[in-house]
Amino acid sequence: MRESLDELEQWGTEVIFGRARGFRATMMRILLWCLSGIYRAGVAFRLGRYRRGGIEQQYLGTQVISIGNLTVGGTGKTPVVELFARTLRERNRKPAILSRGYKSKKLPKAQEWIAKDTGELIPADEMPKVVSQGGEPLLKVSNAGDEPFMLAKNLPGVSVVVDKNRVKGGCFAVRELEADILILDDGLQYLHLAHSIDVVLVDQSSPFGTGQMLPRGTLREPARNLCRADYIFITKCDNSSNEELIRKMRRFNRHAEIIECTHGPQHLENVFTGEQVPLNFLDDKYVAAISGIAVPESFEKILRRLGANVEFHRVFSDHHSFNQKEIDRFMNRCMQRDIEMIVTTEKDAVRFMKPTELDVPVYFLRIEVDILKGHEVWETLVDRICGEKSSIDPLLLREMAG
Repeated sequence: MRESLDELEQWGTEVIFGRARGFRATMMRILLWCLSGIYRAGVAFRLGRYRRGGIEQQYLGTQVISIGNLTVGGTGKTPVVELFARTLRERNRKPAILSRGYKSKKLPKAQEWIAKDTGELIPADEMPKVVSQGGEPLLKVSNAGDEPFMLAKNLPGVSVVVDKNRVKGGCFAVRELEADILILDDGLQYLHLAHSIDVVLVDQSSPFGTGQMLPRGTLREPARNLCRADYIFITKCDNSSNEELIRKMRRFNRHAEIIECTHGPQHLENVFTGEQVPLNFLDDKYVAAISGIAVPESFEKILRRLGANVEFHRVFSDHHSFNQKEIDRFMNRCMQRDIEMIVTTEKDAVRFMKPTELDVPVYFLRIEVDILKGHEVWETLVDRICGEKSSIDPLLLREMAG
C-alpha cells in the first residue's frame, strides 16, 4: 500500500512538471488546472482576511524571522535556515528553529517536561516535539522529520521545535528553552504567527516554479506575492548574471534587499562511519545516486560537475521514508553494475537504512550556503536582528500556548 501511494505521488510529480505523457496524464493536467483556480481563490481570500485583520496574528514578544518561498520545495531552504541559526548563535543569541516536521510521525507518548515557572509537568496537549535543546537530537528521525533532525545534528547550541501549530511551538521555545529569536522554517505561508522579517528564497534556475498554481503547478502563491518579502535570496546561483531575473522580481517588489548565493558542496561524508573525504574523491568514479528530494536533477548535476560518472539515479518522492527492501534492492543493483560508491543527499542520509550487506560505500554530499553578492546586505541584516531586544511576558505566552 505504501509503495503504491509513493508511486502515485511520483507520477503526480511527473504530471505537474509535464514529463508524464499519454491520455491519462493529459486528463489529469486538465483536472489539476481547474482545481488550481479554486486554490488561487482560496489563497487570495485567506491573505485578504489576514491583511484586513479578520484573522488575528499572534505576537510572542520576540523577533520571528520567517524563511520561506513561493514554490513547493527545491529552493535550498534548509541550508539557509542553518546559515541564519549558526550566524545568530555565533553572535551570542539563542535562536530556536520552529518547523512543522513535514511527514514526521506522531509520538506514541508526549515528551515529559517540567515547566520552569511552575515546576509542574506540562500537559501533553501543550507540548510540541522538542527535537533538540541545543545538544544531540532527542527524537528519532521518523518522529522529528528529516529536516528538523538534520538541523538538530548540525547546530549545537540551537533549539529545534516541531509542531504544526507554530504559535504553540514558539511559546514553548521562548518560555522553556529561553530562545530570544525564533526562526520560522518554511514560514511565508504561516501567517498565524506574526513575522518580524520575511526572507523569501528564489531558485535561480526556476524562480517561479512551473509558473502555475498548485495543484497544477508548483506555486503556493502567485508570483506577485513576492511583494511580501523584506529580503530575497537568489539561491543555487552559478556564474551567470542575475540581472534579468532581478528585473522580473522588481516588477513585484521594489523595496526588498537582494542577496545572491550558491549552495556549494563542501565534502563527502560516509553515512555509516562518519569518514570525510574531499570532493575530488568523486573524480572519474562510477557512482550511483539515490535521493528523495524536490528537485533531484540539481543533485545529479552537482555530482556530474564534480567529475562523477553517474551510472544511474534512483529517485523517490520528496521526504520519502526508505525501507529495508528498497535499500537492499538498490545495493544489489549497484553490485551488478560494479558501482564504486553510492552518493545521497544529507537530508536523505538521516533516513538511509543500513543495507543488509554493505558491499558499496555510501556517502552523502555536504552542502553549505556561500554568499556571492550582497555581503554588506547580509551583515546589515544580521546586525539588525541582533540589535533588537525582546519583550517577553511569560504569563501571556502560557495563555497563548493554551
